[in-house]
Amino acid sequence: MFQELTEKLDIVFKKLRGQGKLNEKNIEVSLREVRRVLLEADVNYKVVKEFIEKIKEKSLGQTVLRSITPGQQIVKIIHDELIQLLGKSEAPIGFSNLPPAIMMLVGLQGSGKTTLAGKLAQYFKKQGKNPALVAADVRRPAAIQQLKIVGESVGVPVISAEIKDAIKICKDAIGICRQQGNDLVIFDTAGRLHVDEELMQELIEIKKQTQPNEILFVADGMTGQDAVNTAKSFLEHLDFTGVVLTKMDGDARGGAAISIRAVTGKPIKFISVGEKFDALEKFFPDRMASRILGMGDVVSLVEKAQATIDEKEAEKLEKKLRKQEFTLEDFYDQLQQIKRMGPLDQLLGMIPGINSKALSGLKVDDRSFVKIEAMINSMTPEERRRPQIIDGSRRRRISKGSGTTVQDLNRLLNQFQSMQKMFKNFGKMKFRGFPGLKF
Repeated sequence: MFQELTEKLDIVFKKLRGQGKLNEKNIEVSLREVRRVLLEADVNYKVVKEFIEKIKEKSLGQTVLRSITPGQQIVKIIHDELIQLLGKSEAPIGFSNLPPAIMMLVGLQGSGKTTLAGKLAQYFKKQGKNPALVAADVRRPAAIQQLKIVGESVGVPVISAEIKDAIKICKDAIGICRQQGNDLVIFDTAGRLHVDEELMQELIEIKKQTQPNEILFVADGMTGQDAVNTAKSFLEHLDFTGVVLTKMDGDARGGAAISIRAVTGKPIKFISVGEKFDALEKFFPDRMASRILGMGDVVSLVEKAQATIDEKEAEKLEKKLRKQEFTLEDFYDQLQQIKRMGPLDQLLGMIPGINSKALSGLKVDDRSFVKIEAMINSMTPEERRRPQIIDGSRRRRISKGSGTTVQDLNRLLNQFQSMQKMFKNFGKMKFRGFPGLKF
């Protein structure tokens, strides 16, 4: 996420920090570089102009120029202004006192509304809600069937009808949800390849008839300024309440994320960071600003760990480590917990000090986990508990059964042995979770 943007800004910041003293001239040169980087990232040119002017005004203040570390002061100013640009603070989700709360997803075809409906359903299900999905796209072939598959995948009901009247389907769905006890209903509405009057009239009527608590504009994060321009058109017709950015795990340059809040005045409420249904994050402007500037995001990383790591299992593992009883079975269990936290490159990107340039040179291959799992699954229970019994013939059998080489297995066993030796030195240290393994 934002890898190219982060790398280029990092180069500018290094030059800034390297300046012993700052004056109007070298500040101007540095901010010109920042302007260029933002424009290349497809940030709206008007947004860039206002952003740079604010930074310049604050950077030329006497407090900065007389500072012992003027370069760092300017980086802080950029960080603070970026937070303001992205929305100052987290935007809460609106819920109704009279259930069900109604959430309406709007956007162009292909922006990811149907998949997002499933992600939102799973997200709020974990928050204790009882959601239902509504198939309100009656025009696109197989749209209803696609939503039913999504609903089945996340374990929530899907309300649909054979009629072609999306407005009536949405109205009727509210009554059905009250009968079924669903306290949240999510409308998956129709999209088009471009904005047209017929689509807008249908969405306007759904809004009028159902009075949604939230209307979320779904923007494809990879489309850059096109997403911003489309958002402006939807805003004029619907006055949506918030934005969700999808496909932010791809090669998006980041311009849409930075521009869309400033151009529409509406908050970004979620970002989608992967294909799986749990790859949805609440949007926090301060955390996103830190990620963009290569400062990491420890808070989000800790939250992912807390949501994934089982405390009781962690306590059992701690006891085993104290007794030096850590086995390949324990290692396998910890591996599963790390996988549930998300892709490795995203997790590493949240750690301060690990910039995107370093990550770009590091091959973080999640398939390595698959290889390790295959080798451990090819072992007998006794071999997992006592890897020291794995001799030459066993190694050949395990390698053949897992589709790997004997060298792969030797590497795993050697690294596991090194880990066991390391754990002997833990003493009375508290242990939570599993330190990463390079493979």
